[in-house]
Amino acid sequence: MQEILFTALVVTAIASALAAVLTLADRTVGNYGQVQMTINNDKQFTVEGGKTLLSTLIGQKVFIPSACGGKGSCGYCKVKVHDGGGPVLATEKPMLTEEELANDVRISCQIKVKQDIQIEIPEELFNVKEYDTTVERVEQLTKTIKLLRFNLGEETISFKPGQYVQLKAPAYEGNDEEVYRAYSVASSVNDPNHLELLIGYTGGIATTYVHQHLKEGDEVNINGPYGDFHYQEDDGGPIIMAAAGTGMAPILSILQYMADHEIQREAIFFFGARTMEDLFLSEKMKEFEEKLNFRYVPALSREESAEWTGIKGRVPVAIDQFIKDGAPYSAYLCGSPQMIDSIRESLKEHGVPEEKIYYDEF
Repeated sequence: MQEILFTALVVTAIASALAAVLTLADRTVGNYGQVQMTINNDKQFTVEGGKTLLSTLIGQKVFIPSACGGKGSCGYCKVKVHDGGGPVLATEKPMLTEEELANDVRISCQIKVKQDIQIEIPEELFNVKEYDTTVERVEQLTKTIKLLRFNLGEETISFKPGQYVQLKAPAYEGNDEEVYRAYSVASSVNDPNHLELLIGYTGGIATTYVHQHLKEGDEVNINGPYGDFHYQEDDGGPIIMAAAGTGMAPILSILQYMADHEIQREAIFFFGARTMEDLFLSEKMKEFEEKLNFRYVPALSREESAEWTGIKGRVPVAIDQFIKDGAPYSAYLCGSPQMIDSIRESLKEHGVPEEKIYYDEF
């Protein structure tokens, strides 16, 4: 018994010593003091070293797109680091092309700010703002998808239909981490005092916060807008839209823009889902069909009920039935990379040029 107690005491002592060493290392080795961060050669900030470049920028109210919240998996938070970024890490290389590497592009969530650093970002990111909003409405659309309407109060937001914002999920019971996650705007650009988002439950930090903790009346921090995916004022030809699940959000914003501005371009929207239970906002789609030169075509991949008389199969199956070869289409796609890849291939087989296919992967 004495040997067991002695061993337990030794293990406890070693664990305590290791914890002390790690704490000391964090306070000394990880403490880089104050460093100078220069952005675009003309904006200088004095910041505390030791954090990632992404979080350091957020601390200065400079917001960089980051769909994964700084986990190093989305590759969105790219900036040019001309000096002070250190060597390119193995975690960055899979998300950077040879051209990007040659032009000093880095993944900002993977870089630790340890010394004076000089970076370059698009000037439009300085127009990104932070908004303290109030949850005005929460609507359960399906078992896993909620629509949330946020009131910006006296603040207004200007965005293009199709762009996205980042929502901050704070620490909550069972999670001590504060994260940002990206969600496409589903609402009209003509309502600058409100934002509507479609958020599906995935079990992650942010979606757990939204689906299990967030309620009407709560305050939520949002920043944006971001993104190159948006409605294009191009040649006015017919439009193909395709999405699945919450990928409907930017399509909704685009359709609302077309309705608000009485744009009567021929448009067809292919919406992919598994079963009839996964369909939502069908009445809204009917309203657009009445107002616009528009057709809504849901395609169900796993519906076996005889009650369903629509398209059975995935979106490319529906495209083959409705799209004319060689017509001057533009296309707007939103969904998973696998879904988008399959639809892009289908569209190109029907003669839609690559440069007219706009998409947003998530």
